[in-house]
Amino acid sequence: MVDVTSASVPPVLAPPVLAVEGLHKSFGSNEVLKGIDLKVAAGERIAILGSSGSGKSTLLRCINFMETPSAGRIALDGTSIGVEGRGGAITARSGELRRLRTRVGMIFQQFNLFPHMTVLENVMEGPVTVKGMNRKEARATAQDYLKRVGLSDKAEQYPQRLSGGQQQRVAIARALAMEPEILLFDEPTSSLDPELVGEVLDVILGLSKEGRTMLLVTHELGFAYHFATRVLFLHEGRIHEQGTPDEVLKNPREERTQAFLRRFSAFHF
Repeated sequence: MVDVTSASVPPVLAPPVLAVEGLHKSFGSNEVLKGIDLKVAAGERIAILGSSGSGKSTLLRCINFMETPSAGRIALDGTSIGVEGRGGAITARSGELRRLRTRVGMIFQQFNLFPHMTVLENVMEGPVTVKGMNRKEARATAQDYLKRVGLSDKAEQYPQRLSGGQQQRVAIARALAMEPEILLFDEPTSSLDPELVGEVLDVILGLSKEGRTMLLVTHELGFAYHFATRVLFLHEGRIHEQGTPDEVLKNPREERTQAFLRRFSAFHF
């Protein structure tokens, strides 16, 4: 006998951990983002691709309110960040931004480490100053995350004594020490020498296997294929195409996406 009652009940869908609706961002007369709509489920790993100037980094910076969105809505777990102000721009209070940045960690192209602090102190700083963690607990947390990125032996070094790849791994440990729900990576290997790229990508790939929610702007297409559950291709401030890595990277539908990918496969040896 078929259980009609249970069969007729629709599945309960979890709300997206991150929702971006109608996001616009202009710098003067230059409109960089032209209406981005994006819903991110917990555990999704999204690779964001596109040519220079397409709005990739601006999208991440708006999500984390490093840039103030000109219009639209950004919500975490269904709760909007900020309020619409004059001209449609979203404004958020400092306390709200502080809470946002404990939940959404960001790793930049440049490492932005404090040169006067040791590696350990750099990783401890956020938990102590932002989350109010006591120094003993923050130290243990920092040591744990430095171990996770393979840098336990560099804890008492200063950033200038490290390679670029090592500095970026410290920056990742610093973001992880805040125990964020979402990680944003803005071309984390773009400023590294080619031989140092792999060590950073290995750390990111390891994190991806932990079920973390991650958005990654990158030009490393091979890495994006293995990292991502979904790929976005941005063009002229809009999501031009999106889908699985196979759909977007191997079988793109849009001509502009095809042209972009051809640039990365023009030379074989």
